[in-house]
Amino acid sequence: MSISAPETSLPDSGGHFGTFGGRFVPETLVAALDELTAEYEAAKQDPEFQKELDHLLSEFCGRETPLYLAERWTENLGGAKIYLKREDLLHTGAHKINNALGQVLLAKRLGKKRIIAETGAGQHGVATATVAARFGLECVVYMGSVDMERQHLNVVRMRLLGAEVVGVEAGQKTLKEAVNEALRDWVTNVRTTHYILGSALGPHPYPMMVRDFHRVIGVEARRQILKKEGRLPNLLIACVGGGSNAIGLFHPFLGDEDVRMTGVEAGGHGIRHGEHAARFQGGKLGVLQGTKTWLLADDDGQIELTHSVSAGLDYAAVGPEHAFLQSEGRVEYTYATDDEALSAFKELSEQEGIIPALESSHALAEVKKAAPKMSKDDIIIVNLSGRGDKDVEQAAKYLLGEEGE
Repeated sequence: MSISAPETSLPDSGGHFGTFGGRFVPETLVAALDELTAEYEAAKQDPEFQKELDHLLSEFCGRETPLYLAERWTENLGGAKIYLKREDLLHTGAHKINNALGQVLLAKRLGKKRIIAETGAGQHGVATATVAARFGLECVVYMGSVDMERQHLNVVRMRLLGAEVVGVEAGQKTLKEAVNEALRDWVTNVRTTHYILGSALGPHPYPMMVRDFHRVIGVEARRQILKKEGRLPNLLIACVGGGSNAIGLFHPFLGDEDVRMTGVEAGGHGIRHGEHAARFQGGKLGVLQGTKTWLLADDDGQIELTHSVSAGLDYAAVGPEHAFLQSEGRVEYTYATDDEALSAFKELSEQEGIIPALESSHALAEVKKAAPKMSKDDIIIVNLSGRGDKDVEQAAKYLLGEEGE
């Protein structure tokens, strides 16, 4: 899988996807971002970098992941064939390892000995701690204290892997605040430290770089569906927080006009202020944590509170390339509520013997709506971006509580 052959010319040299993206950072970070951009461009042209990345993706991470036909679920929904791209089977349990591995190899090239990261659901933190352990690097992960409580298992995993997990008590105590603390750390320790940002967000080159490291998802899925069905899918579906798993699946198909794509945001308790994280539902254009994109803010420009049952989708901004694709009409963005995601979580577990992450369950909720309206000859590929081990305890509280009423 080559990271050197994107399907579009975007972003431009300044990191812009149309009017979105760019670089809005303190002067202290400009030189570090320039250095990272130059090193990434050099790595893309280096066959040895690609060889090492491909080897580790295969032997350490477990690529390629299967494209699995969910036969029982397809039959029960009564419409399109449903294929699951099984990123949940990767080492550490989610797609996040693709990007963490690519970035740690860049950190090695840059001579950085210390790694920092932010995490919401904990999967990016676990992936970062894993690759830091693999290469013997110091690792610090910032995580909101609310997320530490609801994702305690992943906190334990990170610490077992040798990482220091720093709880963030500011603000809403979730992902946005964790990113803030990671950025503060990076400004302070920029000479020795590489920041492995976990989604297709932040200042250039991160949205481009994270996308490219996750393109392997769509590259594999495209090849696999052509082998299995002899044609491309009708519809791709993926959940969207920052948007890394979705852009990884979508990007290799952007030039295929007949392939529709749907990104699914977190609808929380419904589209009311402070009760959701669906940026395209009443959001506005603004700048947050280094990039210009769609975000949830009030009339004074203050970032609104967000909510999702899924810690990984509970974020006020969306990746700038997703903002661009939505503005161009190339990708449709919708949302699933907490209740819809939990219902899909339960349904896939019972009908396919696969327990999905709550993040991925938002995409599965959209499959439940879309598949019955489509022909049995149609094909859906949904990105099962992570497994649900981390979410079982939390989901059980909702589902068992609901059943007990």
